[in-house]
Amino acid sequence: MTANNKLPQMAPGTDAEAPQFTARESWRIFGIMAEFVEATERLKPIRPAVSIFGSARTPHDHPYYEKTERIARLLSDAGFSVISGGGPGIMEAANKGAYFGKSPSVGLNIQLPHEQSSNPYQDISQTFQHFFARKFMFVKFAAAYVVMPGGFGTLDELLEALTLIQTGKSRKIPVILVHEPFWRGLIDWFKDRLVDEKMINPDDLNLIQVIDEPEKVVDAIFTHYQTRGFMPLPEEHELMLNL
Repeated sequence: MTANNKLPQMAPGTDAEAPQFTARESWRIFGIMAEFVEATERLKPIRPAVSIFGSARTPHDHPYYEKTERIARLLSDAGFSVISGGGPGIMEAANKGAYFGKSPSVGLNIQLPHEQSSNPYQDISQTFQHFFARKFMFVKFAAAYVVMPGGFGTLDELLEALTLIQTGKSRKIPVILVHEPFWRGLIDWFKDRLVDEKMINPDDLNLIQVIDEPEKVVDAIFTHYQTRGFMPLPEEHELMLNL
C-alpha cells in the first residue's frame, strides 16, 4: 500500500476546500495581522503596566470588586498603567481604580456573543476578535500579573503566563494570586499532584506568589524590580520578539 492510499478519502459530494472558504481563511490571516499591528502601536506608550485578571461576574458590592479597585488605584498612583479585559466585574474594578489614579487605564476588550460588554473606565480601549491576539498583548506589555478570583478565562490567563515563564518563552515577571482562601485548593493540587507526580519541578511553584493585602501586592512588584528597571532588558526584549 502506498502512502497516498492511506490519506482519508473525501465523501462523495463534499468539497472541504470550497473556494469561498479558502478565500475567507486567507483574508482572516490579514485581519489577525491587523489586530496585532494596531494593538501594538496603540499600547506602546503604556509601559510599565500591570495586567489584572478576574471574573466578569463579580458584582459591584462584592469584596473582590472592592479589593481589585484598591489594588488598581495603588498601582496607578505608583506609576503603572493597569490593563484589564475591559469588561464588567473584576475587569471593571481594575479599570475603575486605575481610571481615577494617575496612570492610564487600559481595556483589552473581546467580542463575545454574551457576557462581555465594555466598561466606561478606560483611557485606552482596544477591541479584539481573536483571543490569542488579545492574550499576547496581556503578556507583551505586562511587568506583572495580578490574578483575582475568577473562572475559566481567569485560569486560562494564569496558566498561559505560567507556561510561558516556565518554558522560557517569556521573561520572568511577578505572578500574584490575590485572596488565599480562593486559591488554596489549586495551590494544594499543584503540590499534591503536579509536583508529587513530577509533572512540574518543585521550583516552578516559586513562579507564584499568594498575597491578600493590596499594599503588599504593590510592594511585591517593586521588590521584584528593585535591582533593575521595569522595562524589558535587551535580552528580554529579544525574547519577547519571539513570543
